[in-house]
Order: sequence, then structure tokens, then C-alpha cells
Amino acid sequence: MPGPSARRRGRIAISKRGNPPAIPAHLFRCAPHARTLGLVDQVESVRTPASWVVVGLDNGGTCNNATVLDATGQFLVDHLVENPSLVQDGPESAIEQLAEAFTGILAMTSTPRTLVRAVGLDTPGPASADGVISSKGATNFAQVSWHGFDIRGALEARIGLPVIYNNDANAAALYAHHRHFGAAAMERSSVSAIVGTGLGGGVVESGKVVSGAAGMAGELGHVQIPLHGVLEEDQPLPQCNCGFAGDVESIASLTGIKNNLLPYWLPKFPGHPLASERVGKAAKLLRSYGEKEDPLALAVFEQQAKAIGKLFTIAANFTDPGAYFLGGGVVEAAPRFRQWFLNVVREHTQLRQEQSAAATFALVPDLDMAGARGAAVAALDTVRLT
Repeated sequence: MPGPSARRRGRIAISKRGNPPAIPAHLFRCAPHARTLGLVDQVESVRTPASWVVVGLDNGGTCNNATVLDATGQFLVDHLVENPSLVQDGPESAIEQLAEAFTGILAMTSTPRTLVRAVGLDTPGPASADGVISSKGATNFAQVSWHGFDIRGALEARIGLPVIYNNDANAAALYAHHRHFGAAAMERSSVSAIVGTGLGGGVVESGKVVSGAAGMAGELGHVQIPLHGVLEEDQPLPQCNCGFAGDVESIASLTGIKNNLLPYWLPKFPGHPLASERVGKAAKLLRSYGEKEDPLALAVFEQQAKAIGKLFTIAANFTDPGAYFLGGGVVEAAPRFRQWFLNVVREHTQLRQEQSAAATFALVPDLDMAGARGAAVAALDTVRLT
């Protein structure tokens, strides 16, 4: 039978303490006739550029996503523009697909190639600050031919333009930062946690991603956290695939659900429908149960939210950011569930009174486009500094 704390999780309780909206009103131009308040704007449809531009390319395990950002800070498309990434076919095929994404987005927006000053690229990590894939490979780059491959340099050579690299979580964090703070982005700081197969993250200071000496700053998933108040008394110490025990990713990730949380919680709910599924499939189905306020699902996701709160508490004492952003599958969940999840994160982030008054909590907006848009923002910033 579920313990007392599990039984309390049977319903989603929306906090009445006045948490800010999950996605605040943004400071961007949404159409030519709308107001302009921010550095990075949005439009309602595809348009042609009125100035020089940068291109953003988000490289994923299945698809590439492309966008164009002009010198005034306005995106030329407001929707996903994708093509197959073919990363499983190796570097040569993948680079050609990125080049195709580049030419395709220029054609869609009627942008002459001569107007492009730079290209922003993001990929899943781990990779160096210069875009060299880890010598041990990565989840999306498992083939030996990818190990130690310079994806940034290869794309730059292929298209003949400067390429600015970030990992995908950093790119999403950068976009969330600029979208949230608008014109004040270069004066503010933020921390983002992106929950997916693993847990990615990004630290933004004065409008720029903190990449670190080796390009591996912001690997928030592998920060080990105090687990008091997160785990049940009889719950085993969660293990991460990286070899750490009790880091954030071992709890707040799809892998953490599959390897650590479901194996503990499922036996406590005899007869649960997910018990008949393979654990990997059950982990992927769990969010839909959470949206229906299923007690097992809420027990798991509450632990994830508490773990992220512990992470943000650590971040508060290191960087004291002005905003804490949460991204990943929870952003795509039903509004009531995602607001509940964000509330739990907020309630378990221990801030001093002064910090609480100065900081906000929000979800990463436009998640499916955030990587490409963040890559474009990084490229725009780089061009403006040269």
C-alpha cells in the first residue's frame, strides 16, 4: 500500500500563494502592427528580411529545425521547419542534412544567402565549447565515426559561413532568457533545467551562456543534491548512468523514471495498469497518467519536482539568478498539471526573502523551437560584438 505521503498525492493542488503564470506575457512584437518591447521578437507568419540575418539550426536525433533571425531581432518564421537529421547515418550524411536545412530555410523566407552573417548551431551534448563531440560519443552520436568529431567546424567548412555552437540545453536556456527579459536580457541572469531523456541545463549571466573552460558548464543534471525530503525512507539511492548516485538526472529525467522511480513506486500500487507494460514504455506513458491525477504518477512527478527545487536552491546560492526556467516534456503537458509541477518546484526551492522578491519561475516557451531560436540568438549576439 502507498505510504502516507503517497496518499496525499491523489489530487493536484494548485497553490494559492500567487505563483506567477507559467508563461508570462512576453515582451515581443507578435505582428507588424503590434508593440515592440524586446530584443527578440516573434511574427505570425513567414516574412522576408529587411536587413542582414543569422540562421539558427537545431540538430536532433531525428530532425533538424531551422529558423531565421534578422538584425532587428525579429524571427522570420513562427513554426517548426524541419528536415530529417540522419545523425544515425554518420557525420557525412548529417552535415549534408544540416546544409539542406540551411538552404531550405533561406528559400522559405526568400532570404538571399549574401544577407547571412553567421549560423548558430546546437546539438545534444556532451561536446566541447567549440562543438567537438565527446571522445566517448553521446546518446545521439553513438557511432564511432562521431567520437571526437568537430560538427561545428565541419558545417562551417560545408556552408562557408561562421558557425557559433551551443549544446541544445544551453540554446534553449538562452532563448528562454531573452524571451522572458526582453530589452533587459543583457543585464539579467537565469538558470534553466530541461527535463528529457536526461536533464540538461543552462546558466545565463548578463545575457550570455556560461560555457566554462571546457564548454561543460551548466551540466546541471549531474549536480548531486541533498535527498532528505525527496526520497521515501525505504527508497534506494537513485543511480545515474553517468556513474553518480543521487544527482538530479537520476530522479528528474525519463531515464530516472525508468531506472529508479517506477521500480520503487509500482509495487506500492498493486494492479496499476502500468504494471503490465515494459518499464521503458510505462515511463513514457506516465505523464498522461499524471495529467489525470493518477496517484502513482503524481508520486513520481512530485519527487522529480522536489529534486529540481533542490537543484535551484543550490543555484540560488551560486548565481542568485533573476529567473528559474523549467523546460522539457512538462511544458507540453496539460496546463493544470504543468502549473502544479512548477508550483512544487517553486515550493521546494529555498530562497531568502530578498531572493524571492527578486526572482521569477517560468516555463521555457516555444519549447519545440527554443533550440533553433536560442542558437540564432547566440549567433546574433556574436555578430553584434564583431
